[in-house]
Parts: sequence; structure tokens; C-alpha cells
Amino acid sequence: MDAADAHLSKDPVMAGLIERFGGPLPLEHEPRTDLYGALLRSITGQQLSVKAAAAIYGRLIARFGGRAPTPEEILADDPDELRAAAGLSRAKTASLRSLAEHVIDGTLELDKLDALPDEEVIRELVAVKGIGEWTAHMYLMFTLHRPDLLPTGDQGIKNAIMTAYGLDAVPSPEAMTEIAEPWRPYRTRACLYLWRSLDNEPLP
Repeated sequence: MDAADAHLSKDPVMAGLIERFGGPLPLEHEPRTDLYGALLRSITGQQLSVKAAAAIYGRLIARFGGRAPTPEEILADDPDELRAAAGLSRAKTASLRSLAEHVIDGTLELDKLDALPDEEVIRELVAVKGIGEWTAHMYLMFTLHRPDLLPTGDQGIKNAIMTAYGLDAVPSPEAMTEIAEPWRPYRTRACLYLWRSLDNEPLP
């Protein structure tokens, strides 16, 4: 990633982050994960700390023998029993069922997402009940390994930009986009440095 870091280093602030927080980053050597299982994990982890998200996902897969359940298994399970066993909210349980329904009826074809541009992937994913733009951004970054994502709704990125750039307040999405413009086409990598600067990397 020398070329990417060289490009990002044209921004003096980013150059400082790379100098302080350089080294192997997430995504550099990670194999592609199960596309459906990654979405299950993303939904269960929404709006939770990394530790809490890992615990709930662990309880979810424990219910299915230590592996991610299939869409058919999610729909066959009793929603209330699934919610209680995994410690899920009613909304997240409904989201898991909505995802399963979209996959089974072909509305969401996960194996075809790779061929779609980022914005189209986002549209496909947010059509599932309970999946918002943040989850779609994380999926693009950590599962589909897209190189040029800027999750403007991520609080960690907002805080990191505010600190790194010496801003008086948390930046708006518009301000974040403007600051990140010089990072293209490596905004995902820039975000990894920003998360690392806060020691607050999101759950892949």
C-alpha cells in the first residue's frame, strides 16, 4: 500500500497519522468473509460497543451450533425464543428476519453485489428493514473491501477528524466530504488510520 500512503500523505494531517499509526491495517491480509454471515454480524452489532456486539453475535451463532444460521433457519426459528437466546432487541430480530426474507425471495442477491457500484450496493442493502447507511458502509468497507468509502455517519470518524484537524466542533457530513476529497481514491484506508488514532476501530 505504499502508493496509497504516498497519496494520502499529500495531506499533511494524514501524513502525521500515517507516521504515528502506520503498520499493518485491517483489510490488508483478510480473506473474503461469508457475505450473508457478515450482514448478520453487522445487524446484531449496530449501535453497540465492540465487546457487546461480539457477545451477542456469539450467543446467536451458539444457538446454531457455533456457525452463522442460514436464512431458512432464521425464519424457521421462533422470533421470541431467538431474541431471548441471543439477547437481541425486537427491532434487530425483525431485521434478521427481513434480511432472510430478502435473500430467500431473491430481492437481495448477495453474490451479485460485487459487480455493483458503491451507491447501488447501499440502495440494495438499505431496502432491508433495519439496515441503515452506516451498516451498508461498514459492509462495503470490511466485507466487499471497497477502497474509497467515507462513512459520514460514523461517530468515530467524526471525532477523529475533529481531533486530527483541530476543529472546534464535530464536522458535518458536508465538511467531512470536503476534508476527505484529497484522500480519493483511498478514503477507506484513510478511515482506518482515523479509527486507529482513536483506538476505536469498528467491528468488521
